[in-house]
Amino acid sequence: MSKRTRINRRDFLNGVALSLAAGTSLSPLELFARTKAAGNYPPALTGMRGSHPGSFEVAHAISWTGNTFAIPKDQTDDTYDLIIVGAGISGLSAACLYRKRTSPEARILLLDNHDDFGGHAKRNEFDVDGRKLLCYGGSQSIDTPGHYSAVATQMLKDVGIVTDRFYDYYDQEYFSKRGLERGLYFSRQQYGSDVTAPDVMRGFGASGGSNIAGSVARYPLADSSKAALLRLLEEKKDHLPDLNREQKIARMRSISYTDFLQQHAGMPKEVTDMLRDGIRGFWGVGWDSLSALEGYRLGMPATENLGIGELTNEPPGRDEPYIFHFPDGNAGVARAMVRQLLPEALPGSTMEDLVLSTLDYEMLDRPASKVRIRLNSTAVDVRHGGDGKFTDVTYVQQGKTFRARGRHTILACYNNIIPHICPEVPEKQKEAIAFASKVPLVYISVAVRNWRAFAELGYHSITIPKPDLMHSFVMDFPVSMGGYSYTQNADEPTVIHGTFVPAYPDEGLSSREQHTRGRRELYEMSFDDFERKIVSQMNGALHPGGFDVERDIAAITVNRWPHGYAYEYNEFSDPPGINRNNGPHIAGRAQIGRISIANSDAQAYAYVNGAIDAADRAVNEQLGTR
Repeated sequence: MSKRTRINRRDFLNGVALSLAAGTSLSPLELFARTKAAGNYPPALTGMRGSHPGSFEVAHAISWTGNTFAIPKDQTDDTYDLIIVGAGISGLSAACLYRKRTSPEARILLLDNHDDFGGHAKRNEFDVDGRKLLCYGGSQSIDTPGHYSAVATQMLKDVGIVTDRFYDYYDQEYFSKRGLERGLYFSRQQYGSDVTAPDVMRGFGASGGSNIAGSVARYPLADSSKAALLRLLEEKKDHLPDLNREQKIARMRSISYTDFLQQHAGMPKEVTDMLRDGIRGFWGVGWDSLSALEGYRLGMPATENLGIGELTNEPPGRDEPYIFHFPDGNAGVARAMVRQLLPEALPGSTMEDLVLSTLDYEMLDRPASKVRIRLNSTAVDVRHGGDGKFTDVTYVQQGKTFRARGRHTILACYNNIIPHICPEVPEKQKEAIAFASKVPLVYISVAVRNWRAFAELGYHSITIPKPDLMHSFVMDFPVSMGGYSYTQNADEPTVIHGTFVPAYPDEGLSSREQHTRGRRELYEMSFDDFERKIVSQMNGALHPGGFDVERDIAAITVNRWPHGYAYEYNEFSDPPGINRNNGPHIAGRAQIGRISIANSDAQAYAYVNGAIDAADRAVNEQLGTR
């Protein structure tokens, strides 16, 4: 890479930095200086974001090495009606609901270990050749709002979000009007040569291409594998003809979709390897670690003619289009909540003017405000005090330790850190919390000066079999609203969204085991590691369309989330019978006096409404504790 393509960044220190455990405050101070130098505006920072340097060292000092921080003898901060640990969507929802159900005068403190609010819902901003570009650094869209609970539905209304308007703002015909389709990139490292060709796969929202035989002929596979793939895509066959409906369901729940393809559809490993990783962004693992029944639910090849029909006792299907998306993803939802709590921090009053409004971060934590959002602050101890009538919350900010007092506390943070910072969690509850393993995830925003290569090749998205890093990269959602216009011309700048989920296929590991290993891998990767592979993949896939990485890439933001998606139960590897309504997470979220737990982990559901519903439950618990 030349100096011209190296963007502004702070390289991540390889390994696990535990400087605070060693008695220094270098990392938070470095972060503080970096944020100030950027004009105290985190969305515009590029390089390593998400779990950025300075956001995790304190927590790791506690959970990985058993380090403790001295609790200040005297209270150094104010007394609040409610202290919320975590300013993600669940924490922000809890603040909004608590004020609504008590009083606008309620004093609320939100603490967050990152330099920005929103949790996994982060905003990425770029200025490319004088044009402002937006993208999402985490939580993507408001998924199927028609299925939201009454509380979650009302929450969106309360903060000014009217989901029906996205039918006007999201151009559902944008790509089809331009003749852009899905593509596959077979890399030189895995397949011997770089080949980009149409993606003719079906399932999980894809309908397959029109010229199946012609496209498959271009794939760098053995002739026998091409023939098998064509048979898979074209023949209509019941691959379990000797089983009745109940037996088919039981069989498909017991084996992976990969095994189903190999054992019942006769697919060679080269074909199942090609199909394996396209699902990673949804489940965090490949089809070798998911049941064949999940393949049926998502309409994957070889499952359509089994005669099973509709499955009962399943969550509602996606009967709404996937269009409810701000240009900055669900950062738009988080910003709407912050404006509800602190209207002076973010001008405007509609969901449209949220898009281009610049939030004043200096207004988030003012002494005169009833609600204060305190960033770069990591809670290290939460316990009852004042004869059980209060909670004391100790936190570290810029290397210094502070103690605040609250009448109530809601832990809306990463679920598995709770036993390490709250000594009052019972042992059985700790075991329940420990069952789940957060799904590691990286969302990559690549600002490009044009997307001519996509237009020349005829693709809007690229899926990568057997990926070296990203398993896909796509043109962003075509949303224009509030004065922000999605690119209409291939010679204009835009943002490409890439996804990387570390997984370890075909090693016999459960999804939880893969997630645990993947989190470690992410923390050990530097920005240079990411940049090198991102550039290699994009160049390999797009070079035939004239893509020039030196000329066309303007900036890269890597949103690293080792603690990304909330864990959702995997029927293939988890004990039978556990689900969102009956799983360890229910015992894990039990109220502890004046302390309640609210996050999407506690709902076993990695969606906006899961975070809001968790906040609703936690607030109600605390309102019942006087």
